[in-house]
Amino acid sequence: MGGMPLNDMPWWRWRSNVRSALHMLSDPAFQRDVWLAGVDGYGDVTDAVYRLVEDTWLDNWSAEKYVGTIFRDSQEAALVDTAVLRVLRIMHQVGPDAPVSAYLDHQAWPEAVRAARDAHVRLAASDGEDPDAPPRTLEVLRILTRSA
Repeated sequence: MGGMPLNDMPWWRWRSNVRSALHMLSDPAFQRDVWLAGVDGYGDVTDAVYRLVEDTWLDNWSAEKYVGTIFRDSQEAALVDTAVLRVLRIMHQVGPDAPVSAYLDHQAWPEAVRAARDAHVRLAASDGEDPDAPPRTLEVLRILTRSA
């Protein structure tokens, strides 16, 4: 790990949750090998969507509202907004309790994955982390967000 520490942002715990969600939503191999396979420890698509929007309310307003607190700049915010809108559109169509396959088989899913990837890469790079490292488990995320 190099570059900027994640916890230099005022609301870095929220940033951590958003980044975790975007990371999982942006990785088709992870989705196939973990979510579709039912591997424990990572939650599912619905969990990722909730991590993306539950504290931030990005399902109600723009990420631009959080520039300087969660997001470093307007470019990060714009990429996150695009990813959120694409993922939520699919979630509203298939339903929050739909199986993982309903998301992955949705015709707009590749577009949502690309948008999540664009946002994930930008945020990871801004934090000095490798965007291609595997997603962390939810337990690791909990440990990271407990430490200061």
